[in-house]
Amino acid sequence: MSYDRQSDRPHRGGRSRRYRADDYDTHDRRREAFATPEDILKGEIIKLGEDAIQELPRLAKQIREQVPVSVPVISEGIRMAVTEQPYKIPYYAALLRLLHDTAEGENAESSTTSSLGKQVLEDFWKGFQGYLDKLAWREIRLCIHLFAHLTVAQIISIESMSALLQSFAAVLDEFGVSYGRGRNAALSAIEGLIISGAVMAKSSSSNTTEIIKTIQNYNDSIYSSKLLVQPMMSLFTESRFVKNTDEVLDTGLAVLKALDFSEFAEASDSFPQPYLDFPDLDPTESAPFELPAILVPPEVIELDGLATDAGEDAQVKKEEWPHYFLHLFDDITTPDPATPTGFLIRSNILDTIDIFEINRKECARLLLEYPKWCVPGTFRPKPGAPVPEFESGKNWQLESAVVEAVLGSLFLLPDSTHKSVYHIALITELCKLSPSTVGPAVGKSIRKLYSALADGLDVEIARRFAEWFAAHMSNFGFSWVWKEWVPDLALSEQHPKRTFMRRALEFEIRLSYHDRVLKTLPEPMQNDTNVISDQAPGPTFEYEDPANPHYDAAQSILDLLRGRSKAEEVLSHIESLKTTLEASGTHVHVDSTIRSISIHCLLSIGSRSFSHLLNAIERYLPLLRGLAGTDTESKQDILSAVASFWRLNRQMVNIVFDKLMQYQIVDPTDVVGWTFENVTGDAHLSGMRPMSLSAFEWDLLRGALDKANGRVMVARRKVAALRKEHDDSVARVKASGGADVGSMEIDTEMKPFKQGTVQHIIVLAPSLTELFLPDDSASENPQLTVALKAFASLTREQKGALARTIEGFVSCLAPPPSAGRQNPHAQTVVTEQAWENRSEWQADEWNTWETWGWYRHFCRTYSPYLRNYQETLGTVGFAKIEGSTSPAAKLMKKTWNIATGQEA
Repeated sequence: MSYDRQSDRPHRGGRSRRYRADDYDTHDRRREAFATPEDILKGEIIKLGEDAIQELPRLAKQIREQVPVSVPVISEGIRMAVTEQPYKIPYYAALLRLLHDTAEGENAESSTTSSLGKQVLEDFWKGFQGYLDKLAWREIRLCIHLFAHLTVAQIISIESMSALLQSFAAVLDEFGVSYGRGRNAALSAIEGLIISGAVMAKSSSSNTTEIIKTIQNYNDSIYSSKLLVQPMMSLFTESRFVKNTDEVLDTGLAVLKALDFSEFAEASDSFPQPYLDFPDLDPTESAPFELPAILVPPEVIELDGLATDAGEDAQVKKEEWPHYFLHLFDDITTPDPATPTGFLIRSNILDTIDIFEINRKECARLLLEYPKWCVPGTFRPKPGAPVPEFESGKNWQLESAVVEAVLGSLFLLPDSTHKSVYHIALITELCKLSPSTVGPAVGKSIRKLYSALADGLDVEIARRFAEWFAAHMSNFGFSWVWKEWVPDLALSEQHPKRTFMRRALEFEIRLSYHDRVLKTLPEPMQNDTNVISDQAPGPTFEYEDPANPHYDAAQSILDLLRGRSKAEEVLSHIESLKTTLEASGTHVHVDSTIRSISIHCLLSIGSRSFSHLLNAIERYLPLLRGLAGTDTESKQDILSAVASFWRLNRQMVNIVFDKLMQYQIVDPTDVVGWTFENVTGDAHLSGMRPMSLSAFEWDLLRGALDKANGRVMVARRKVAALRKEHDDSVARVKASGGADVGSMEIDTEMKPFKQGTVQHIIVLAPSLTELFLPDDSASENPQLTVALKAFASLTREQKGALARTIEGFVSCLAPPPSAGRQNPHAQTVVTEQAWENRSEWQADEWNTWETWGWYRHFCRTYSPYLRNYQETLGTVGFAKIEGSTSPAAKLMKKTWNIATGQEA
């Protein structure tokens, strides 16, 4: 059949012509994208892998045979590989060493005055300068790794490498340098020195000692901030050295000092140096490459004029904290980070975890293949693998080292480097790839962390540990040897180990269902309601029992809601019920009773699923607003009713609270206030004793504070967008010769501002108060005026929520003598003697200790906001303990001062 005849047929629902094989060859193949020789070469450079030592000469020859040689392509390939595959950096240094040699034969005739290696290095430097301009710290640090290896390989001069590291050390002397900037600059200098120190120490022009001293001085200046982020919580000591933990700068300095003392003798055996197998370079024939001098760019601070009514800056600049890592294994099992080898191995593993966040499966594969990029004998060979010819004498367990690093990243305080689900999924992938080796490492990690719970493991780490444990169990059939922990049932019911069991099982039930999880437990645990509830999570409708005195009233409201009556009709019926109850004279709190009945009924019709809940809330928003009114008592009643209805499913309490805040039925301050006012009595859902907070209450507080902070951020962005739009329109009018708008001019010139020894780039703009002035510009832009008023209102709400949280913690941990509810244990658990006798603690002591942990976590997590409003919040929040000299009051203020930067 010819094509012409087929085209005469009517259209048959998208059927297309069937091509013959030769049609495919002549048609489709012409559209295929063929890789260019440059792309192929770049791919070969990046894929350097299986046997790098054997591949290097072949790859160097392939690069030289390219005609014409494309230096930018070679440089880009190496740059991509260095910043995305840090474990290969020594081998790319060896590749540049090969390219540094003078070409022979035909290639020599076409060579330029400088070697191909130098040309590539010159182009590579341009990329490094780009990273520097953007302050891309990870890429900067990995490029410094390459430069350090090239210094050892005699390609880069010692003097220029020393000057480069000194430039990063100089950042630490800047006035007011942020911790994040300081840590990144210090790590760049530390790791560069560890790699290149062996050759730099032999040079008289080296300033190794001065760099180490600068890092030491900076590290000493941030002493206090380390006290709030230690994995093992200690309330009575100010020592920054805690057993089984290390802080990254402390560890880096310890490594440098030990190397400096031994003249860097140990460094040569700590990492691969394949370039040392090549002949030494003659400096008279080929002078080393001189790294250009640099100045680390300043941080950019934008002041867009959004100040609060009290003149405080509402723009939040994230404060970074020192990085502490947990040690789950001894130094025989995993590398000691206080050694050059251990420090660089952990750095490589953490960089790989960070880089491959977008692909956890690839990350897991690369982590398990990491030993082939290390000195032979660094890790134990896999079962059945040949023993390496050269033994380093270390023989660490790879899987234990990887799991320890992943968990160390997950447990960083106050926030992990990535979302916890990534770390959890990465460990799962590692187990799937090598269950026989990774599984035991995971099991040992769980046991080590469980043991640390009784020794002061931070409450936030304990919460994340429970989440990880539950998710990991759900991925592997909820299989765990719970019988190992049966003896711990004799501990106090609020002991951290008992608390962990309860939370972990609650998380497991969320991921499965109650009966499934219950069957995995030994009988003693199944029968202990303080470990797992005897009822499955679900709603508790108090008014469904016909014996309840308000059964008929609840049924009448339910009938209206199920019939989808209008909100006005339901409100009218509720008012009639209220009148009936008032007339009976048997109820003292009629309004509270009516609100409780109404909320229970509304939640009942929305209890089948999350979508049912949203539909019920959205359909009856007028009803909820009518019940909430404008007074605090009404909103507290609504929150109490929600908590009562979902008391068997605490996750739903958090979800419903969030939806009520989202639809502005209640404010974040209402949720914060309710949380602290209901930590005792029957309304305290966690079943704990008076004046204490658990992880459940912390989740409620965090949800409320995040909601308040998020609203301010959204409002701030809206104001900034409207202001820019307004400024652009004013500029257009002025440019077109319109009315005089001189009074509305805004100086947006980038001006350097020098204070001390550091320069910050500041963008100047008018203040919020100026924009509130009743001038012509405000009247011409009503949207901006409304947005500014909304921003001011939300900022007041944000400060109110933060202040109320501080007041709540004061009422729990340092209540004044006049307070009705006292907690005598708040004064005692902060002492060393009490901590040493913690084996005798009962529920009240452990509850109080956990509350101290959540106060510390509140201060460090929300420190950027607390710093913004420190004068207002400090005055309001601590008003009740002003002048108090009690141990608890002193510790609260000290923690506050560290979080707000008032204590160095």
